Formats: sequence, structure tokens, C-alpha cells
Amino acid sequence: MYDLHLTAEQLEIRETVRDFVVREIKPVALHPDRLQEFNPRLPLELLDKASQMGLRTLALSEEAGGAGADTLTSCIVMEELAAGDVDVAAALAQTSLLGHVLFDRAMTPAQRARFLPQFVQDDRYHLAIAGHDPDADLGWSYHRSRATETGVATTAVRQSNGDWVINGAISFVSNAPIAKLFAVQVRTDPKKTGMNGVSALLVPRDAPGLTVREPDKAGGGSGGEAMIRWYHGSGGELVFKDCRVPSDHLLGNEGADPLAGRARAMQRGIPQWAALNLGIGRAAYEAAVDYAKLRIQGGRPIVEHQAIGTLLAEIALKLEVARNMVWKAAWALDHPDALADRSLPDLPLQTIARVFTSEVVHEVTEGAAECFGAMGVMRDMPLQKYVHDALVFLYAEESNSAATLRIAEAVAGYRRPLAANAA
Repeated sequence: MYDLHLTAEQLEIRETVRDFVVREIKPVALHPDRLQEFNPRLPLELLDKASQMGLRTLALSEEAGGAGADTLTSCIVMEELAAGDVDVAAALAQTSLLGHVLFDRAMTPAQRARFLPQFVQDDRYHLAIAGHDPDADLGWSYHRSRATETGVATTAVRQSNGDWVINGAISFVSNAPIAKLFAVQVRTDPKKTGMNGVSALLVPRDAPGLTVREPDKAGGGSGGEAMIRWYHGSGGELVFKDCRVPSDHLLGNEGADPLAGRARAMQRGIPQWAALNLGIGRAAYEAAVDYAKLRIQGGRPIVEHQAIGTLLAEIALKLEVARNMVWKAAWALDHPDALADRSLPDLPLQTIARVFTSEVVHEVTEGAAECFGAMGVMRDMPLQKYVHDALVFLYAEESNSAATLRIAEAVAGYRRPLAANAA
């Protein structure tokens, strides 16, 4: 099993990030004016400072100019950041994780030579992955494969000179308003179904024919519907209208998308996102403990009242168990041999961590709000923010019911041949 003794480097990183959160992030994120906004601005100045600390390139290999952090270290950092502000944490997590996938795994040496220097040197060079359209899926089929399970509706056609022309629209793209490079999944062979015939293209933000629409600026989505800020961090819609990119921007081979299975996993299906959720719960718990020690009722602090003490103890218990599950899932990714030698059960630990953490943190934030009484629902207090943030994790992407069915299939030994498996 994983070693609960963190390395000296991990401890130093955690303390450095925690200090940064207390000094820089919380004063901005928890300012009463920002808490009362229904669509608060993403504080780019905080992203810049975090980038200068190396958090934007946290998972990128040391050879490429990053920190080379493993999954467990990334989870530790993301929990600390989310305890300050989940919007800042989510934006950094998306860029950090995608940077490792693209530059360390998916790009050719020529592509890496072209894009990597820009990414490493520019503190505001963020990344986004776009491909899975939630409206294109037809639902979950328990114990049945589904030939149409892809969700990739945007098309790309190769021109006579080798360039690609992309058309279509992709909604709900995390980091879209701040990204300078997009990894876009496109259908290059309309005759094939499923993930067959799907390719991935690198699309710079300044590519002709690409428009990025933000919810507070666009006034509506591609179909005219209102765009709602549903996400953590920054998100929007990509619209491609005869968007042209060079032939050498293709990732991997045509019709063999190297990002297959990762697009959806990059959204909510990996331990780092469960760690972000955990950070929200921890922030709510710490706020409740601080308030319970200050609030006097009946001649003593309410933390000394049995009802409040029991409530806080239950919250602490749930958070500790959730953290253990997140760390276990992270450790399993860092040590795949543990599954091969049966040290770990053959179960989707990442999915288990996501489902359990989202349900627990929702309970934790509501319990923490109870400690504040009527003040817990006031918009200039942080508890209403934590409850909202926890709800986003609870209902984002596929529902917990569908995710639980994935676990049930693993228990039964069923393997989905056509599913985009997050593992």
C-alpha cells in the first residue's frame, strides 16, 4: 500500500502552496464583493503568480521544463489550491495535466519544438481540450456496448495542400477563455462510427475561423440558447467556421486519436479533480471550526456544545476517509504494477474516489453551513460559495448513478469494448 510518509519535497511543496493560498488567494477569493457576484471574474493575476511558482507546469516532465510531479503530489497541490479558490485551482489543474499529456506523450518532436517554448515561457499560456459534446451522447447502457458512444460531432476535412478545415461547435470547454492552444477532437472520416475515424488537431487560439464564446459575453450558445456559467474555473464554447490549421498540427495518425479516452477523463474522471473537490470540503470545515470557536452561546463557544462538536467530528471523519480514497487512487496511477500483482483490487479506483468524494463533500459543506446558522446562506459569507461549488462537482459530467454503474460492471467483470475508458 502507499506510503503515508510524504517525502521532504512533497511536504515543502504543500507548505509553500498553503502559504500562497493564505497570503494571496483567500483575500481575493473570499472578499465579500466577489462572494456576492453571480459570475465572478477569474483572477488572472493570481494565475500569473501561481504560474511563476511552477504550478502551471507542475505535471510537465523536468526534461520539458516542468516540475515532473507525480499524481499524488498533484493531488496534494490541487487540494491546497482548491481550499483557497476552486476556480483558480481548476484552471491550473487543466493546464498542468494537459501539458503533461500533450508535450510529454502526444506531440511529435517537431510539434514540441514549436509549441513547448511558448508554453514554458509565457505565464498566461494555458491549454484546453475540446472534443466531447455532452449533447451527442444518448445515455448510459448498463452491461451493453454502444456503437455511437463518442460525442465527437465537429468535423475536419483535409484539403489538397494537406491543411485541415474544421467546422462545428463544441460547448462546455474548460479553460476556453484563457487557453492559447486547444487540442481538438474532430471527425475526419464520417463513414466510420464510434471513435473510429476521430483524429486530434492542435489549434492555436489565433487560428483563422476560430471563435471563443464566453457565457457573460456571447449572450447565447451556437443554437441561440442562453449560456450558463456551470463550471469551475473558466469555460466557454468553441465555434469553428472554416477554421484552417496546417497539416503538421495533427496529433498521432489520422483516424487514430491519441487523446481517445482522455477528453472525458480530463474533465472529472481523474484523482486530481476529486482532490479539488476535497479542497472545497476542507475549506468549509476549517471555516466552520474557526467560527465555532468564536461564536459564544450559553456562555461558552458553540464548539463546546455537544451538537456542534458531534457535527464537526462527523465532518472530519468524512474528509479523512475521502482523502484516503483520493490518495489511494492517485498512488494506483503512479504504481500500475500494484494492480498487476493484485496488491490492489481490479476496480475503477478513480471512479470510486470521484463518486465518494462528491457525495461526501456535498454533505460536509451543508453540515459546515449549519454551524453558521442563518449566516450560512448570506451571499457575503463563504459557506454559500462552498455549497455551490460542491454541487457543481456532484452533478458535473455524468451523474453519480451512471458512474456507480461503471463500478457495478467492474464488480461483475464486464468490459465495455467501445466505452471511452478513463483509465
